[in-house]
Amino acid sequence: MPFQLMQIKPGIVKDITTYSAGKNGPFWVDGDLVRFKNGYATKIGGWLKEVFNRVDASGDVTDTETSLQGIARAMVFWRAITDGEDRIAIGTHNHLYIIENSSLYDITPLRKTTSNLTNPLKTTNESTTVVVTDNSHGALNGDFVVINSAASVGGVTDVNLNRSEGYEITVLTANTYSITVPTAATSTVAAGGGTTIDISYLIGVEAGLGQQSGDPALGWGVGSWGGSTWNTPRSISVSDVKLLNSQWSLNLWGEDLIATVRGGGIYYYDTSSAGRAVLVSSIAGALSVPTTTRISTISFPDRHVLALGTDPISSSGNIDPMQVRWSDQEDFTDWQPTITNSAGDQRLEIGTQIVATTTSKDETIIATDEALYGMTFVGPPFIFSFRLLAANCGAGGKNVMMTVDSTVFWMGKSNFFVYDGVVKELPCSVQYYVFDRIQNDFIDKTFAAHNKKYNEVTWFYVSNENSAGLNNPEPDSYVSFNYADQAWSIGTLNRTVWSDAFGARKVPFAFDENGILYNHETGDNDNGSAMSTFIESAPLELSATGDNLFMVDKIVPDITLTDDTNVFVTLKTRKYPNDTDTNKGTFTITSSTKKISTRAKGRQMAMKIQSTGTSDDWQLGDFRINAIQDGSR
Repeated sequence: MPFQLMQIKPGIVKDITTYSAGKNGPFWVDGDLVRFKNGYATKIGGWLKEVFNRVDASGDVTDTETSLQGIARAMVFWRAITDGEDRIAIGTHNHLYIIENSSLYDITPLRKTTSNLTNPLKTTNESTTVVVTDNSHGALNGDFVVINSAASVGGVTDVNLNRSEGYEITVLTANTYSITVPTAATSTVAAGGGTTIDISYLIGVEAGLGQQSGDPALGWGVGSWGGSTWNTPRSISVSDVKLLNSQWSLNLWGEDLIATVRGGGIYYYDTSSAGRAVLVSSIAGALSVPTTTRISTISFPDRHVLALGTDPISSSGNIDPMQVRWSDQEDFTDWQPTITNSAGDQRLEIGTQIVATTTSKDETIIATDEALYGMTFVGPPFIFSFRLLAANCGAGGKNVMMTVDSTVFWMGKSNFFVYDGVVKELPCSVQYYVFDRIQNDFIDKTFAAHNKKYNEVTWFYVSNENSAGLNNPEPDSYVSFNYADQAWSIGTLNRTVWSDAFGARKVPFAFDENGILYNHETGDNDNGSAMSTFIESAPLELSATGDNLFMVDKIVPDITLTDDTNVFVTLKTRKYPNDTDTNKGTFTITSSTKKISTRAKGRQMAMKIQSTGTSDDWQLGDFRINAIQDGSR
């Protein structure tokens, strides 16, 4: 017989049986760290760690490598006009940072500052716990404190005490708390550190930070009536209320930054000040600034700051999750509507809360948990018009929306959607697979990413296979849609936030849960370690009807790879759709491989292709096989 062409369609299909995926495609049915390019499967690019330096509490850059405090949840890149420097703003669940000139600056706003304390530090020999005395400190567990100007005490060095990122607080009393330093004290000192110590308290739990995961809210009113006994603590199993993990909205105001804590305040960072972000409401002349806001964004081209899910003008501090407010045009400090400005408000109707937002052309897209709205600047007297785009298409989390040109993609609670002038459900060949794997308690950690070079929108999510279980798991898996090939792919990768290539950043970059920044599409490996990638086809029928047994004795690979790449092929044959696979191989393919000789018998044959090296780079083409009709034995 002549060689048989194996033309496998782009995309992974998991929502039908593997046999059906072979008959109706054939399609691919599984993979990891593999994308589709021009219709063919190819290994994704590697990633390389980017190093940045620690900045101490006095603002001096050190040569010490550092990473983020907290889990990165938001990120934005820009270039300042005044100095031409590139900056990255990162919001973690407990800090706000700026990376500038490869140095990490903590710009987390301050709640309170205490000056000129005298010997407030207590050490215990061989202990890493330092007790701090500051009367009426007002801190809560999980808050952060920055100590400045402290001298070494009890063998704990001044460098370890005066850290710009600060220390997490464990409250002891109204006047004392403890911190944990990197190295143990060598002596016990009851009171030390110096006579002019300054202590700064970062905004924290009270301001909406410090919540890492969808932890249960326990206490009065939680759980069903009569679900437990009086005066006994409620267990996690009876809790039906989940606290939202701490998130930031980061928006550029020219060369400066507008940063909003979900459920907290709106802050402003002046690039030229080299200080910390400050509450907008604290700026001289500020009027009626929202005090509690779920999400902020900026409308373009008119430049109003928008507060979504916020407190009404008439009820400061009492958040309405469906309320929209906006500042005066070109003035982020004035939120009081008058006949001479354009500040205003509007309440949305369908849904219980505003969940996400993005911008498409001249329209701000707002997603509630049930519907999609378009918000458009129309000028006086109404300022903005609001129109309902569609219902029953709510967003699954704050960061699940991504705009590509003028098209908006997002993940819902059980499916995917697209808006290109009309809201439509996005057909997905792995939909049930993905939503069966997502941990619903942590779906709010899902975030959308764009890789324009490869026409991909990707959603990173927390899977139910995450080894962390209920202990603050972070995204470990992804599902990716190639909008050029209309193909879906899946895989595993730990990332918590992502930014596409932009300006001077020539490649996408992302943080993992350990606060490490990686430049993607860089090299062919995992920061110098091997990448384990694979893709597997559905079982292909070796005859038109599937009635006869065939013997495959030759495979002619069509694959582009580098000279130092080894690709491994395993053949899986079956006699019946529900039969157990019989594996043949593994066969090694190099740049010099012309053909593979084998003896694989069955009615259907699948192919698994994988690589495990540190320098592998490959793209598949159309394989051919030689299949000879065979007997039953």
